[in-house]
Amino acid sequence: MYSEIRFGIIGLGLMGREFASAAARWIHLSSMMVKPVIVAACDSNENAFDWFKQRVQTLEFTTTDYQKLLGRSDIDAIYCAVPHHLHANIYIDIIRARKHLLGEKPFGIDLAANTAIMRAIAEQQDLLVRCSSELPFYPGGIAIINSLLRDDFGRIIEVESGLLHSSDLNPTKPINWKRMIEYNGEYGCMGDLGMHAVHVPLRFGWIPARIHAQLSKIVTERPDASGRMVPCKTWDNAAIHGEVDHPDGYTFPISLLTKRIAPGEMNTWFLRVIGTKRSMAFSTKYPRTLQVMEYQGGSQAWQLHDIGYASAYPTITGGIFEFGFPDSILQMWAAFCDELANGRTKMQQPFYCATPEEAHQSHLIFTDALANH
Repeated sequence: MYSEIRFGIIGLGLMGREFASAAARWIHLSSMMVKPVIVAACDSNENAFDWFKQRVQTLEFTTTDYQKLLGRSDIDAIYCAVPHHLHANIYIDIIRARKHLLGEKPFGIDLAANTAIMRAIAEQQDLLVRCSSELPFYPGGIAIINSLLRDDFGRIIEVESGLLHSSDLNPTKPINWKRMIEYNGEYGCMGDLGMHAVHVPLRFGWIPARIHAQLSKIVTERPDASGRMVPCKTWDNAAIHGEVDHPDGYTFPISLLTKRIAPGEMNTWFLRVIGTKRSMAFSTKYPRTLQVMEYQGGSQAWQLHDIGYASAYPTITGGIFEFGFPDSILQMWAAFCDELANGRTKMQQPFYCATPEEAHQSHLIFTDALANH
């Protein structure tokens, strides 16, 4: 039984700093009996250490060699946020070092890398291994999830889920590793954004069959660090369409959208579930608003519910205030620590982090999309 979970971080970029911020805000949670303590940090770039040394008071150890971090017996768990081509080697080493792991998506650059990670997990089944996916922890996402758990929808008519960006609309935006096949992989936008789209559908067993995909390469060249134009080979946008074979004997269509060039969208996660008795829709573009339509015969009318700050884990924030991205990360980390400390059946609330099996299923979907576009 943990009261504190001693963490090491591998990869000290944007998401590594977000985890450090979430750990520092742990007092924001009003009912958690376990907390993360960041004691070690690793990055190949020593300049990344300065931010952590100045702000993370519990930090005891930094290194450019992640094996030295994994060799420490005083570390319980690892958060790993590195480019996709490094996932297989580092995740497997973390697991074989017998550290619990929350790793960034997509859990391997391709299906072969992911399969190798899954084999390592199977050898260490007593470890908690989860995939990062924070956006379904928005109050609107949790409201839809709880309604699905209650089976409120009747027969499912259709489902749409996705993650939309717009910053790559700018053709002068310099290329980075997420736009390079050798680091990001053939999946392109699907690899980095796809878990956001599939997390909730896969949780409820909605695995798309008979997949067809529209994949788009829109900006085919970008400037590198020197300003020279170089090929940009990854997929910018993806729309995956399929059918779900429901165990009750019917099928329904599902659409999974991941777009880096969606004009006007800053970072929009959305989920839309349409059923014969209830329909619900939520988008982080309107974080306070949940759309609900109940149907029992008669008139049909969408209602707009102002849900405010109704989080999965209670916090000190009043319900009248607005939930945001750092709050979703805090909630995801609360779910990881809750499950690690108490086990899935004794968690404070029922929605747990994305599993390795769900990450593996996402690879099957993205590989199918590459073959059927």
